[in-house]
Amino acid sequence: MFKIKVVPLLLGAAVIGCASFAQAASTLVYCSEGSPAGFDPGQYTTGTDFDASAETVFNRLTQFERGGTTLVEGLATSWDVSQDVLTYTFHLRKGVKFHTTPYFKPSRDFNADDVLFTFNRMLNRDDPFRKAYPTEFPYFTDMGLDTNITGLNKVDDYTVQFHLKTVDAAFAQDMAMSFASIQSAEYAAQLLRQGKPSDLNQKPIGTGPFVFKSYQKDSNIRFAGNKEYWKPEDVRLDTLIFAITPNPSVRIQKLAKNECQVSYYPRPADLAALRADKHLSLPSQAGFNIGYLAYNVMDKIKGSDEPNPMAQLKVRQALDMAIQKQNIIDAVYEGAGQKAVNAMPPTQWSYDTTIKDAPYDVARARQLLKEAGIKEGTEITLWAMPVQRPYNPNAKLMAEMIQADWAKIGIKAKIVSYEWGEYNKRAKQGENGAILIGWSGDNGDPDNWLGTLFSCDALNGNNYAKWCDPKYDALIKEAKSTADHGKRVALYQQAQHILKDAVPITPIAHSTIFQPLRNSVDGYKISPSGYSSFYGVGIK
Repeated sequence: MFKIKVVPLLLGAAVIGCASFAQAASTLVYCSEGSPAGFDPGQYTTGTDFDASAETVFNRLTQFERGGTTLVEGLATSWDVSQDVLTYTFHLRKGVKFHTTPYFKPSRDFNADDVLFTFNRMLNRDDPFRKAYPTEFPYFTDMGLDTNITGLNKVDDYTVQFHLKTVDAAFAQDMAMSFASIQSAEYAAQLLRQGKPSDLNQKPIGTGPFVFKSYQKDSNIRFAGNKEYWKPEDVRLDTLIFAITPNPSVRIQKLAKNECQVSYYPRPADLAALRADKHLSLPSQAGFNIGYLAYNVMDKIKGSDEPNPMAQLKVRQALDMAIQKQNIIDAVYEGAGQKAVNAMPPTQWSYDTTIKDAPYDVARARQLLKEAGIKEGTEITLWAMPVQRPYNPNAKLMAEMIQADWAKIGIKAKIVSYEWGEYNKRAKQGENGAILIGWSGDNGDPDNWLGTLFSCDALNGNNYAKWCDPKYDALIKEAKSTADHGKRVALYQQAQHILKDAVPITPIAHSTIFQPLRNSVDGYKISPSGYSSFYGVGIK
């Protein structure tokens, strides 16, 4: 067995001007872009949900340093890995307290029982809490963790072991992801006794830097700084408020009036005005993300009795080569985007630079549709996100431009949208046609793109194309189960070629991330994963 020792991150060296909690106690208002579907991170996959739960209320065994993907200690202070890399032993932090609220008062500190509850609920459909509150854990299953974790056991109150069926080269990183947020077993037991297990998703209890206070859908979420937090330098706010503001213009107006101090990512059209305001800062960095169009490849779209044209490769090839990506990047991203060719960003290790797009060719696209037996005027639904995301600043405009491109090859695109939570729910059930969606990388590993988004395990989760190729799946599973970096690169590159040739998606763009905030905000760091994190943040 070999031991991994994590050197604590020295935040004082990384963030200029950090003051103590007592010196900078204050209120910060964040103009967020949408209402979360709930507050149980294990149930969700979107940044909107994670910002309101995993990044505020909860911790994980391992965590990523603020503003990066370097792994640091969290609720585990260190971990050991067996020689066969199939057993991970986590040594837990002592003295960590769960939140005290009007609806829950813990009688003990965090310990191994909480880790066991958190993961057994995801692993075991017969777990008493899961039977009382049936739910799915899409990220957990998309990554195949539900089948690869064969079990976990409590060595003692502060030591837990995870046992794997096959090697998972990114397992420690997996434990730092939002879905792995640690819940309170004691709180869950209380909810079972009260007959209110669903409150786990509405009244969250965690160990994180902020304590949940209240939520008004489409209005606001209120949090209090956790004064018992195990890392007190990370709590520099008395109060954190999410002012839910879907309209990007209104967000910018509120920011300018100091009604909020940090705003969700702006539209490219707003950048000039933001730069001109002397009271604002606009840090930026290259986005570790992708905005793309996924084609539902099922023979019949759920809810329809008609054959699905996109089930045919020639139809997907035609739709793909009819899209004028550069026009979209110019109009939608306005200079803040880079054309995407592959299913992950070029900064992700193992990215295959030999992969190229099919050339834009209306005549060839028409010929492919004719060969596929698709009639002029055939209708396809084109789903457009109702919210702005880091990887897509204006899905409505993008959809309208794709609609115009497809009209040139005789395809009629009917643009469809739903409220964001409903959009994701319906798409995961297979109701979508072609769908605009995207992703921001979570852990710096290629599997977070190629596995989480396109594996057979992800068919009921983030695989919006509903595409499953056994050869592709075998490659990415083999890549994830070896620790040999060179071998992983070669396998992932083979998989990328299969994915490109099958055309389950059209990659559109990788966007630059701009983060507007008031000059009074101190210590904010842009997350490569696109999350909005406020631990370590204060007001000058």
